[in-house]
Parts: sequence; structure tokens; C-alpha cells
Amino acid sequence: MRSFAIVSFGVLLHGFSGVSARTVFSAVSVNGVDQGHAVGVRVPSANAPITDITSSDIACNTNFIQPVSDAVIPVAAGDQVTAQFHHYSAGYQGPDPSDPLDPTNKGPVLAYLASVPDAADVGTTGLEWFKIFEDGYTPANRQWASDRLFLNGGNATFTIPSCLASGDYLLRAESINLLSASSYPGAQFFMSCAQLHITGVPSAEAAAPATVAFPGAYTDEDPGIVTEIFGISSYTPPGPAVFTC
Repeated sequence: MRSFAIVSFGVLLHGFSGVSARTVFSAVSVNGVDQGHAVGVRVPSANAPITDITSSDIACNTNFIQPVSDAVIPVAAGDQVTAQFHHYSAGYQGPDPSDPLDPTNKGPVLAYLASVPDAADVGTTGLEWFKIFEDGYTPANRQWASDRLFLNGGNATFTIPSCLASGDYLLRAESINLLSASSYPGAQFFMSCAQLHITGVPSAEAAAPATVAFPGAYTDEDPGIVTEIFGISSYTPPGPAVFTC
């Protein structure tokens, strides 16, 4: 985009996590090839969360590092894309117990696409998004997507659907912290958007995914957003179902 006294351990943990759970999606890999920090990604200048799901900032965040990259990352339908998260906007800064995010952060990781006319020079208002990936909670080992993100060094990998039309897209990758999400506002949303050109199938042969808007896709009554994370037996991430070809 070219312009644009006595304190319980639980209380301590809660307060610590609310600050340190911060994370930023700041780079992309395609089939294992790193495209470079902030290349083709609209990286917010701070790692602060978005907490208002009615704000336009819930789409791609706000206050991007300037100048915003005008690169558009080439990807083929069916490719493996990795969204790289780190504790700070500057990417990996050396050993940090809270990189890519504080391990006390618990919540899902999701990815969406929106078809756009020009990925490097488009706003985020009015876009139509469809979900291509979600990772939530695994009851068998009590592991959250955020745990897997931490163990994988901040890398969340997913496949670009094979039936998409060729063209420019924005990729919205998001990590949600649910530690304080027993009421709204409480959940913390960390997202950025990457600029992709997807080589897919001809428009006449392409699928037409059902879409949602940001803001609009999430509500303050969604059990994927307003939830207790302790002692649960199941969890469904917020937003629509994952699109499949």
C-alpha cells in the first residue's frame, strides 16, 4: 500500500499475560521460502491488541510501519503459506521467553483471504473475506493453537485453496488471546494483512466462497470470543466455517 500487599499467583499471571501475550504477524514464507521481514505485509508499528470487534481496525490492524511495503507476494493455488508471528513488530530480536508470544496466551489462530483489485494499493473497508484456516483447541492434550504457534517458533502454515481464481488477494492472519475473555471486551486480537497475487484457475472455473465482513464477522455473543478457557472440553473458533474446494 503506497500510502496509507498480598497478590495471588493467579492475579499475577493474569496481569503478566495481558501485557506479554502480544504478538505480530510480520512476514510470510511460501513453500518454506522466507519472503523477508515486512515484505508484502502491512505490519503494525506496535504489538498492542485490537479489542473492539466493531472497529475497522479489526480487519488488518492500524498504524503500520512506514513506508508500507508495496511488494505483492506471488503464490500459486495449492501452495503452502506460512504466517510468521513474533513478539515485536521488528520480527525476531533474539532470545525472548515471550517470542513469538507469551506461552500463557491461549487461543486460536486463523487465516482469511479477500479478493482485491490491487493488493498493494487497496484499503480494507468493504472487503469480502473467507476463512481458509483455523486451529483451535485439542481436548486430548489440552493444547491450544497458541501453544502450537509457540512450539513452532511463530509459524502457522496453511494451504492456499486450489480452486481460487487468479488475482490479487489480501491474507489476514490472526492470533486471538482468550485469557481474559470471560466477558466482552476481553479477548485480544492480533492480526496483520499480507499482499498476495495468487495464480489459480480461470474465473469461469473458480469457486465462489461465502464471505464475511470485518467488522461484522465477530460478535460479542460469539462463544469463540466470550469464553472461559479453563476446564473446557471443546471450543469452536469464531467466524465462518473454513472454505474448502
